[in-house]
Amino acid sequence: MTMTKRVFLIGPMGAGKSTIGRRLAARLRLSFVDLDAAIEARTGVDIPRIFDIEGEAGFRRREAELLDSLTQQSGILLATGGGAILDADNRRHLSERGQVVYLRASVPAQLARIRHSNRPLLRDEDPAGRLRAILAERAPLYEALADISIDTEDGSPERIAERLAQRLLKTELSHEG
Repeated sequence: MTMTKRVFLIGPMGAGKSTIGRRLAARLRLSFVDLDAAIEARTGVDIPRIFDIEGEAGFRRREAELLDSLTQQSGILLATGGGAILDADNRRHLSERGQVVYLRASVPAQLARIRHSNRPLLRDEDPAGRLRAILAERAPLYEALADISIDTEDGSPERIAERLAQRLLKTELSHEG
């Protein structure tokens, strides 16, 4: 069940990119990399701190540089940050260098999953409204970029990873023949 490809997960915060990504990478025998965690490892500070010091623009610059580098590695499953798709170069790198999987999640599911996290973009009084606005802006980009889309509220992370593994392997086999 080894894939030589690169698989890139996109979707909103709380969609399950890290949780499902780890399981999917294991099934496909790919190295799992979480882009946000890689940024934190490289800088030595957490994402909220980068936002505090450099603002969103500074964070997005760092994100784009690392995404460019990581999307060139083979045998990788990369879980991107929710906003990585806002940058046109990032979208091009993702679409040209691997298979893009969009993990969909409703705003209530996102809120339930991230309620105890420290997300810089949710520091306002109406996190549900903010998530709706972010999703309205980004959903068309996710949809346009995706080779495969899947609803992450339809089963456990394990089941979703299994379904995705089967779809990705089927897609890879159909492209070989």
